[in-house]
Amino acid sequence: MALASAALTLVWCSDTRAAPGDAPETATEKPAEASLPVASDVRIAGDEKQTRFILDLDRKVSLRAFTLADPYRVVIDMPQVTFQLDPGAGTVARGLIKAFRYGMVMPGGSRMVFDLAKPAKIKSATALDPANGQPARMVIELEAVDRTTFVQGLAVENRPELRPGITGSVSPAPVATTVVASAAAVSATDTRPVVVIDPGHGGIDNGTQAGGESEKNIVLGFGLALRDRLEKSGKLRVVMTRADDNFVALDERVKIARGQNAALFVSIHADALPRGEGDAQGATVYTLSDKASDAEAQRLADLENKADAIAGVNLTEEPTDVADILIDLAQRETKTFSGRFARMVAGEMKVTTRMHKNPLKSAGFRVLKAPDVPSVLIELGYVSNKDDLQSLMSENWRSKTVGAVAKAIDVYFAKHVVSAGAGN
Repeated sequence: MALASAALTLVWCSDTRAAPGDAPETATEKPAEASLPVASDVRIAGDEKQTRFILDLDRKVSLRAFTLADPYRVVIDMPQVTFQLDPGAGTVARGLIKAFRYGMVMPGGSRMVFDLAKPAKIKSATALDPANGQPARMVIELEAVDRTTFVQGLAVENRPELRPGITGSVSPAPVATTVVASAAAVSATDTRPVVVIDPGHGGIDNGTQAGGESEKNIVLGFGLALRDRLEKSGKLRVVMTRADDNFVALDERVKIARGQNAALFVSIHADALPRGEGDAQGATVYTLSDKASDAEAQRLADLENKADAIAGVNLTEEPTDVADILIDLAQRETKTFSGRFARMVAGEMKVTTRMHKNPLKSAGFRVLKAPDVPSVLIELGYVSNKDDLQSLMSENWRSKTVGAVAKAIDVYFAKHVVSAGAGN
């Protein structure tokens, strides 16, 4: 049996000031930036048998450490932290750690994710108080194990009757709980169509990066501007999957759309080609398909579908065949409306921005798999292309392109209402 991505080891480090895994009741209850702990430096020592990771902080914090498989990762959860690390700190490989990333994973909570070179166990995870002129520290000790040992440990972790032997009296907390205030249930008396705007990535997941800019910030700014433009008309109710630098799992984004009975789901992204793989530019509009329209579409879908793994989400609770099931269940009408809207968006956007040579594509994006919500994914351009990046950072370009997407949404609903009325 193939081993799905799952928790292997769970290590708690207690600190009575904050309980690991606790999340605020609403997304607006965030700690003030000035009051947050600050992480200032990291060091990695050791080899591929034993590796030590040290994070310097200005105060002691609670932490929760666990491992995930396929790919092998170590995840460290802690209260929200302000990271002031060198930009390239996470790219240095040493010992068992190939790379690491960090950021907010939910309001009030931060996360670090280590990509491992091979299976490893967490030998210890310790939070240290400042002492002898040294700052507070988080120290993670990793030790290499073979695949068999890894699987044996995983088997114990998945048996509730044996779990106390690993974690004592503390039950493992959920990997992450997403609280999105803007996705709260709306009044049943408001019958306006609901549009869900989904700025991709966020929090620990930066998305693509180039020229010192991150995809997560570019698409959030675009999404918020689009929300404001749509709300001005008063014709639609707009829900954001995220309205700040927060990570939202892929299936949660789909659940928000379905839970809101959305009439349209628009996911916003910005692509990048890997270094050495040539250059590309222009915006592209994607719809769902179980077969990618071309190799580039497949590459992008594979990349975007890894967002949960990048953020250290445990995927064992999701059946491995969920994608196939959802694609099979996707209604023909939903696909038709998705394709119709994609053509409208591309038609409006070409007036204001450069489009890709093949502006309409399709692939198996997990975030588009709500079977009853017409959904598209808009790639605004390539951050890896100098001209596209310049446009993406331009307020004038954003205003014009937001206007184009808003117009396409308005035209879509105008025609959809007329079509629905004619069918009655």
